[in-house]
Amino acid sequence: MVRVRIAPSPTGSLHVGNARTALFNYLFARQNQGTFIIRMEDTDEARSSRESETSMLQDFQWMKMDSDEGPLQGGNFGPYRQTERLGLYNKYTQLLLNNNKAYPCFCSAEHIQEQREQKRSNNQPYRYDRACANLDADTVAKRIEQGESYAVRLRTTQEHVVVHDIIRGDIQFETDSFRDFIIVRPDGMPVYNYVVAMDDHLMEITHVIRGDDHISNTPKQVLVYEALGFPLPKFAHIPMILGKDQAKLSKRHGDTTVANFKEKGFLQEALINYLALLSWSPKTEREFFTMDELIQEFKLESVSKSAAVFDVEKLKWMNGNYIRQMEPNEYYKRTLDFVRASELFANGHISEKDIADEERFTKILLTVRDNLETLMDVGQYLQPFFTMPGLTKGINAELSTEAKEILELPTSKDVLEGFLGELKRVSNENNADGNPDSDTYIDAQTYKGLTKIVQKSSGAKGKALFMTIRVGISGEHKGPDMAELVSLLSVGSMIDRLRYTIANRL
Repeated sequence: MVRVRIAPSPTGSLHVGNARTALFNYLFARQNQGTFIIRMEDTDEARSSRESETSMLQDFQWMKMDSDEGPLQGGNFGPYRQTERLGLYNKYTQLLLNNNKAYPCFCSAEHIQEQREQKRSNNQPYRYDRACANLDADTVAKRIEQGESYAVRLRTTQEHVVVHDIIRGDIQFETDSFRDFIIVRPDGMPVYNYVVAMDDHLMEITHVIRGDDHISNTPKQVLVYEALGFPLPKFAHIPMILGKDQAKLSKRHGDTTVANFKEKGFLQEALINYLALLSWSPKTEREFFTMDELIQEFKLESVSKSAAVFDVEKLKWMNGNYIRQMEPNEYYKRTLDFVRASELFANGHISEKDIADEERFTKILLTVRDNLETLMDVGQYLQPFFTMPGLTKGINAELSTEAKEILELPTSKDVLEGFLGELKRVSNENNADGNPDSDTYIDAQTYKGLTKIVQKSSGAKGKALFMTIRVGISGEHKGPDMAELVSLLSVGSMIDRLRYTIANRL
């Protein structure tokens, strides 16, 4: 049975590189009816934190990659944090020492540094001189009894290690450059390459799918497997993700964590789809996949050896497509957090009462949907429905150059006064007292009828007619479709806006 794992260090937020690695593991597990495991490699106690672990686990859940085993739900192969497995590591370390496959090393950090500097001065690579490799048992026991600090080194006898990689084929490593490497530090903490091999074996991991920055670690891990008599898993190293400058993706390239993209209104469906296509592609030109479709289509052996460039603009394009495909009710629900985070809401221009009118608010949201690349964009496009430059307190009264030029047309005053008159007529027909009613609305067909009347009375047409009405009502020269805008603004609101424009803009 296939068993795979993602094993991040909880020292920060979940990077998109780790998210892509997790996704490839998840897809491979699901298509093989296997097990997807999350394990926290938290032995870097100075930098690791439970807050970071919680954040990462939440990001995995948000991306719909629920684990079968892990810190949250446990499992038969736990614990799933390395700091909770130290007793296991100590047991195997003692086994290696007893079998003379590892040995205590009493060389001080100062001694090692002195050797490094000496080699460097002679333009030679540093290699441990095995000063402690052949100490007799009595000497070792005496030095330990005297309380002398020591590390534990794995005894290396092979000249080279060959690793078979599913993506890259056979890779050969010469061991001379890292012979007799440390597996346990003097403080008693085991090192990464030691514990990861033990964990993968003890958790019965069948396939180690990870980033190619771990290729150089693999020969050391293979030596640990062999020293302990463990069978090797299958390895697959996927290429790293680069920024547009071909450098490894980092903070200087902008947003790089799942949390960043979530906060900015990217949909998990879009992020999953985009990450899946980094260094992997189907046999067709198809670009859009659901998670279930990716599980069916993904092939580990089809992953490219070449690094992938993370293109935020491509992700935005894909995200916009996903936004436009959402069902209206789902779109309404998933947009609300970003509406509430907008300046319009913070400044009281959009209220909870507006949002609670789900039918009308959904219609408003749908009019701006085609403009959105992310859900965070929604606030800037909702403005014409809830504010007008100058008329609304706190909104910049300055019009754009294009809007001013439209109002300076010779027919603009007649157009706005004519449209205002028609709106008053509609209002009077619906209200016996003649007061503009905030609950009176016109539909798109009525709007078109009113514009025809104004066209005849003013002689304006085309841009001079329709753009003038737009600026008169919204204060903007562009925005939502006018038939949709006027059908979602009350007649009373439009009358107030036109009166303001006529009195202050013409």
